[in-house]
Amino acid sequence: MGLHGFCSADTSDPFWDWNRTWYTTKPDFTQCFQNTVLVWLPCLYLWICAPLYLLYLRSHDHGYIRMSHINRAKTAVGLLLWIICWADVFFSFWERSYGSNVLAPVHLISPTMLGFTMLLATLLIQYERMKGVQSSGVMLLYWLLALLCATVTFGSKISRALDQPLTVSVWRYTTFYTYYALLLVSLCLSCLTDQLPLFSEAVKDSNPCPERGANFLSRITFWWITRLMVTGYRRPLEEKDLWSLNSADRSHKVVPELVGRWNVECQKVKRSGTRTLYSPREAPPSEGKEGRAVESEVLIVKAQKAKEPSLFWALCLTFGPYFLISCLYKIIQDILMFVGPEILRLLIRFVNNSSAPSWHGYFYTALLFICTCVQSLILQKYFHVCFVSGMRLRTAIIGAVYRKALVISSEARRTSTVGEIVNLMSVDAQRFMDLITYINMIWSAPLQVVLALYFLWQNLGPSVLAGVAVMVLMVPINAVIAMKTKTYQVAQMKSKDSRIKLMNEMLNGIKVLKLYAWELAFKDKVSKIRESELQVLKKAAYLGAVSTFTWICAPFLVALSTFAVYVLIDEHNVLDAQKAFVSLALFNILRFPLNMLPMVISSMVQASVSLKRLRVFLSHAELQEDGVDHKAAVGTSHSVSIVDGVFSWSRAESPTLKRLNVCIPEGSLVAVVGHVGSGKSSLLSALLGEMDKLEGSVAVKGSVAYVPQQAWIQNATLRENIMFGQESREAWYQRVVEACALQPDLEILPAGDETEIGEKGVNLSGGQKQRVSLARAVYCERDVYLLDDPLSAVDAHVGKHIFEQVVGPQGLLKDKTRVLVTHGLSYLPQADLILVLVEGEVSEMGSYQHLMATEGAFAEFQRTYAAVEHADHDGEPFCTPHRLDAVKVSRVSKPGQTGEEDKVPGKKAKQAEGGKLTEADKASTGRVKLSVFGSYLKAIGVLLSCVSLLMFLAQHLGSLSSNYWLSLWTDDPVVNGTQPNRRMRLGVYGALGLFQGLAVFGYSLSGSIGGILASRCLHQSMLYDVLRSPMSFFERTPSGNLVNRFAKEIDTIDSLIPSIIKMFMGSMFNVVGSCIIILIATPLVAIIIPFLGVLYFFVQRFYVASSRQLKRLESVSRSPIYTHFNETLLGTSVIRAFGEQERFICESDQRVDLNQKAYYPGIVANRWLAVRLEFVGNCIVSFAALFAVVARESLSPGIMGLSISYALQLTASLTWLVRMSSEVETNIVAVERVKEYSDTEKEAEWKQEPSRLPPGWPTDGCIDIRGLGLRYRPDLDLAIRNITLVINRGEKVGIVGRTGAGKSSLTLALFRIIEASEGHIFIDGVDIALLGLHELRSRITIIPQDPVLFSGSLRMNLDPFDCYSDEEVWRALELSHLQSFVSGLPNKLSHECSEGGENLSVGQRQLLCLARALLRKTKILVLDEATAAVDMETDNLIQSTIRSQFEDCTVLTIAHRLNTVMDYTRILVLDKGEMAEFDAPHNLLAQRGAFYKMAKDAGLV
Repeated sequence: MGLHGFCSADTSDPFWDWNRTWYTTKPDFTQCFQNTVLVWLPCLYLWICAPLYLLYLRSHDHGYIRMSHINRAKTAVGLLLWIICWADVFFSFWERSYGSNVLAPVHLISPTMLGFTMLLATLLIQYERMKGVQSSGVMLLYWLLALLCATVTFGSKISRALDQPLTVSVWRYTTFYTYYALLLVSLCLSCLTDQLPLFSEAVKDSNPCPERGANFLSRITFWWITRLMVTGYRRPLEEKDLWSLNSADRSHKVVPELVGRWNVECQKVKRSGTRTLYSPREAPPSEGKEGRAVESEVLIVKAQKAKEPSLFWALCLTFGPYFLISCLYKIIQDILMFVGPEILRLLIRFVNNSSAPSWHGYFYTALLFICTCVQSLILQKYFHVCFVSGMRLRTAIIGAVYRKALVISSEARRTSTVGEIVNLMSVDAQRFMDLITYINMIWSAPLQVVLALYFLWQNLGPSVLAGVAVMVLMVPINAVIAMKTKTYQVAQMKSKDSRIKLMNEMLNGIKVLKLYAWELAFKDKVSKIRESELQVLKKAAYLGAVSTFTWICAPFLVALSTFAVYVLIDEHNVLDAQKAFVSLALFNILRFPLNMLPMVISSMVQASVSLKRLRVFLSHAELQEDGVDHKAAVGTSHSVSIVDGVFSWSRAESPTLKRLNVCIPEGSLVAVVGHVGSGKSSLLSALLGEMDKLEGSVAVKGSVAYVPQQAWIQNATLRENIMFGQESREAWYQRVVEACALQPDLEILPAGDETEIGEKGVNLSGGQKQRVSLARAVYCERDVYLLDDPLSAVDAHVGKHIFEQVVGPQGLLKDKTRVLVTHGLSYLPQADLILVLVEGEVSEMGSYQHLMATEGAFAEFQRTYAAVEHADHDGEPFCTPHRLDAVKVSRVSKPGQTGEEDKVPGKKAKQAEGGKLTEADKASTGRVKLSVFGSYLKAIGVLLSCVSLLMFLAQHLGSLSSNYWLSLWTDDPVVNGTQPNRRMRLGVYGALGLFQGLAVFGYSLSGSIGGILASRCLHQSMLYDVLRSPMSFFERTPSGNLVNRFAKEIDTIDSLIPSIIKMFMGSMFNVVGSCIIILIATPLVAIIIPFLGVLYFFVQRFYVASSRQLKRLESVSRSPIYTHFNETLLGTSVIRAFGEQERFICESDQRVDLNQKAYYPGIVANRWLAVRLEFVGNCIVSFAALFAVVARESLSPGIMGLSISYALQLTASLTWLVRMSSEVETNIVAVERVKEYSDTEKEAEWKQEPSRLPPGWPTDGCIDIRGLGLRYRPDLDLAIRNITLVINRGEKVGIVGRTGAGKSSLTLALFRIIEASEGHIFIDGVDIALLGLHELRSRITIIPQDPVLFSGSLRMNLDPFDCYSDEEVWRALELSHLQSFVSGLPNKLSHECSEGGENLSVGQRQLLCLARALLRKTKILVLDEATAAVDMETDNLIQSTIRSQFEDCTVLTIAHRLNTVMDYTRILVLDKGEMAEFDAPHNLLAQRGAFYKMAKDAGLV
């Protein structure tokens, strides 16, 4: 029967007729085609999609939507359509039985098929409602397709009714028009969104993301973000404007998936690992040769490299399924890309063929517009999927790294410094995000190349092979460049890691740098690392210039070689417009995949480096989970027991603790004593499970609280620090604060316990930090308390109070098991059990009485020192004076409020505002100032900037000229089938190309070098500015912010800004060039371009306002992630001891989500922009084509080809231009943020020129203080006031007073860490206020309270400027009692100290600080509570060293233990910032004043 018989009984209705459809001025389809294809197409679409769609809906349930008006209307219209189709079927039957003519089968089959499809559509609408789909893309496309097909029929029916009114069937026409109207209604209804499903998260959310509820059209055009953009245009966006994250993007959903998959991978490797190792043993035991064979097999297996768990596979399984959608989009987009050149070919043919009907031209133009628009939408959808995948990937990686950091073993912690781990989260996670956008190019680029070559072959035949050869030659060049770039990348990352690590340490120990005047030494160290980093960058820049050269010249060389071969092979090969410009358009398409491939490969290389770093970190050994048994101890009377314990910090080292056998009964107080470095802190770590247990067993009963030797304080309020995430119990809280002697401090702090404590507790004194740390442990009420010398940093009387109220037999913890590491001998008699540690072994153990009776080392030691600390218990009862141990009058404290009204509890007028200390990273608002660009250009250098610009201009002029020349060539007349001037044309074309190449190389090189010069200049000035800042600046600014500046912002200036500026300039010249060419070809476009230009400009400004602010919000919310992470890494042992890991993980996840909340609208805004800009570009293309069609009589094909091939590139250039201009704006913010610190306040000059100092000053060391007063901040009262005293040459002066009396403030004034507000200090008659800071600080010495070491050799820590010989250094070590320790180290003076000196005990660090002082040997020495962390014996050694070595020096000692200063010449007693007493100790005791009272409290009288 065939299709003819199917459509009409008499085959009068053919299926297709070219004369009716194409070769005519009034095109139309045949009836048969309309009744079959146009009806079946939408039906087929729906039946193919339905099964897949139903499966999708089954697995993605969003809740249930109640029946609404929209839904009722959709269903009703669907049913009406179904009825109409059936009416048609019944009419056909009726016609068949009653009509005269035989009916064609199509009239039965098509309406039946349509009827079933309408029923399916109606059922789908209901099923969607039950599954919570608010707007459906599948259905919208179906209605759109049905309507488009019906529109063709609709037009045809009308023209037939007008031409042949007699053939009209009234019934069929009526049903069809009704059907058409209902389709229109259905399409409109499917554009609307239904209400929210019941129980959906969005209902509970205060600011849900509108994406879920947006309709399909709004989603594909990203219209749903417009409201946010409008807000952003009217005023700068704030955090409260941002929507919540979609639940699929949140940490709690994404991270566990990855962690789970990674754990599965690790398990697999473990299983396969055990299999391999044991397989040889299964070989049968046999004699002779076979036995040997088995043995060799064992060796082979051992030699095989252990299989690594695959992080890549885990990532693929987690993010692969969602990411695969993007591949589908990419394929469609790749195919649509080639529509442009094909239509260009048809248009040129149309212009050449004057007999073609003019509607062909309009048809091609419309087709071009539709295809480019669809391509734009699909491309943006593709990018959206990629970016969301990248965002989830980053969230997952940060989460996984954070979780791992909490369980990593101490040995592994040594291999990864804080800086490196932070880099894993910031840099490496970012690498993955960047890669994921382009990774599809790995398969898409070859596909595009193959398609392009196929079309080129169609166009030019075998000559294309010449072009292909050039491309193939380019690949190895690019590959070599990529490989070299990788090696540079790794080297640069290494330098960057060490630079950030050093910066991190410098910022943590900035106070020490300032006190020792070491800033310059460290500045040089950083600069040295930075220089090596810049050398690598410079090499990378040369490579970059070569690759840019190949990049930009490749397409031109390909075109040149192809055309040359084409015209020279055969002189009858004529290069006409169609061949030349279609080929050029295809070469332009080729340019993208060829450029992208090397980039993607190098990106993949970078990501693989990052992947390896991540895999290594995530595979690190974890703490032994069975290290401490919490179950074994249940049911025994022992709270803690160690049996035959051998522990080490690392499997590679010899054990730190050996042969430990300890049993601690429940509820007892155990004191652990021993020399510095004898393993006391290690014992507690072993009980916490922080050390590697090599042998034996450890059992601890119940929960544990831990107070480390160096208090770990969070950047939160004081109250939050104490409550540590427990629920609030006010009465208990008050008791704890009271017992830990914190009450008086709270009265002084500006906002009481709501005062924010700075990072690492900067605004608390050492004693306060320690007490807060203790209060935290007490508040949490645990069964076992491990206290690592918490009483060392507090004054003697406070220590006594705390011991009695908290730790001792009558304290709050009296029923708990307490293990107390201590140097304070007076507490020992009250302990139930004493452990004496010597070199990691328990040498003696027993009660105090028992140990004294056995006459061992302990008893002897005790007798020697007991006299010093002998407590006098029969004096007046111990009373807590008010403001017992108030604040070390701190940066935020308000000293001097001594009036009585302060003590009235009613006057709680403490504003929380006063309690703020650290400044969060602020987001600047508004446009980036031009001065920022100015300062960047100044940093590059004006000359270099101009040279780059000229090179740019030259390159684009060359490019335009060569293409214009090509269009003239194609319009050359053909004589006898040849073009006579072709050799001359070819020569000039090649010369122009060469000129272009040289210009490219020039600007690429000058741009990169300029970028490096700018980078060096900006980094140096920022480093200098930061180091010149006063201490108050570092207390206000979290170190996370500063590190962020040195890491992220400098990285941006190093690698991003130069390339972005190059791309911006390139795309700007491209756009201008394209517009000029289009205007030359079709001047009519001049009418349209201004309109589109205005639209373009408006869209761009509209977008940049929001995008810039979103970027700022994102970068501001990034710092807290790292700050929190840094803080966590410093306190991992505390967090683990308290079992608070979950809470910290949640906190980290929240911070990451907050950051992604700002990032997500940013990526959507990019898509929003791209859709709109590509629309503008598509309009320009269509108008260029349209006007070319209109003016086809007057246009030469060459010019038209040139114009449209440029127009086709314009869309990409436009989008790229806006992208780059906003990237330039958002990234230049890095320069703004780096320059920010040049405007902050600075310290006085480091050196005065010319120097006013007499040589060798100070020769005597006389200090004369006259009316000194100083305040910490301009808005605070004086911390110390009217202090006048004279200290003579060689005097030893002790400075005592309650904490907060201003003892440290006095030393800060002496070193001018804080400048005096009034009064003067003279040293040897020179007013120190007139000196340069380094001149002053390098000539007096301090041993500070916190012993700070930097990572580097021991020698570097003692003498960073290399001023002293090795003999002098060894002499200093000998005098500070470290010689035996250091000479026992394998590398002696070159022994590497780890970050913060963590591989030395606190006592050893303190002794190193003493050695520093001995090396400098200045006339004035200040000791700031320097012996708080060492045991009595070492303390005595230190004191004797100071007495002998600094005999002729003036020594000022801030003392906690009064016994250290009892034999000093004079003692200065400070009280509330004023001088209370100043005299010789015996005189003061005789006066029975403040000093006498303190001595009595300490049991010295």
